[in-house]
Amino acid sequence: MTTRILALSAAWAVCAAAQTAKSPIPRTSDGHPDLEGVWTNATLTPMERPAKYANRPTLTDAEAKEFEKNAAKELADVDGKSESPLLAAAGSNGTGGYNILFIDRGSELARVDGVKRTSLIIDPADGKIPPKTKESQKRMASIIRSYMVYDSVKDRPASERCLVGFGSTSGPPMMPVLYNNNYQIVQTKDAIMILVEMVHDVRVIRMNATHAPSSVRQWLGDSIGHWEGDTLVVDTTNFNDQTLFEGASPDMHVIERFQRIDASTILYKVTIDDPATFTRQWIMEYPFVAARGPVYEYACHEGNYAMTDILGGARKIDAEKKH
Repeated sequence: MTTRILALSAAWAVCAAAQTAKSPIPRTSDGHPDLEGVWTNATLTPMERPAKYANRPTLTDAEAKEFEKNAAKELADVDGKSESPLLAAAGSNGTGGYNILFIDRGSELARVDGVKRTSLIIDPADGKIPPKTKESQKRMASIIRSYMVYDSVKDRPASERCLVGFGSTSGPPMMPVLYNNNYQIVQTKDAIMILVEMVHDVRVIRMNATHAPSSVRQWLGDSIGHWEGDTLVVDTTNFNDQTLFEGASPDMHVIERFQRIDASTILYKVTIDDPATFTRQWIMEYPFVAARGPVYEYACHEGNYAMTDILGGARKIDAEKKH
């Protein structure tokens, strides 16, 4: 009997090991991890940790399941309504501009190292964006004032004009938002291309290159990459003055790390460094999970009737003020 129990225990141990063993990481012909494919970073985990989870960077699976259940109910309750906290966060309170058909923010909290995270920010430890400099606060106030100008199309924010995705979907950093969180990666020895579903933005990472002169400023910055072991490290500078992630300056420096930890997951870790905006560096970390694809075209300009409505509404208000 003892021998049989030992044999069964050994078999169970083998099965458990097989279940927990990570699948092999696909590699390219030159030996580097193969990052190609379609991925999604959709997640219910917010960038900053909610107050109710202060000092709790992770949740148990039971707690996470309850959180996810409540999030699903919140989404279902929004359908057909014109006002709700979720619609307010999306900027469409009072109009019902989004129904749940369009919302695809994921259904789970981000799981890293086997546990569910309560914030994308992992450093500082409180899961909050570090305090901003006085210079940054003035810059942000100016940006907010500019959002209230409706004289022409060129006055409106870049995302309204379909120039880049809202919420830094293209990045860097590449952030999860309300919908369209898919990315397609194409990898070669000399360059890596990331096609972003939102607004069909394209990032090109030049491998083992040097940055363009500081006078050359780009919408998504100038990204160069290199391998550190099995981790792709991407260094981005040279932003223009119109993307401004979280009110950052054009001199923001972003360092991204892409680590394929198994066949279906890339762990994305990103450091934000901008002394003109933030009082210290800060770091986010979350998974990109394999998705079926394909990434369909996002024809933002072709259907952007909202721009006509926005400017038309402003002209109507102007006319009413004259009477």
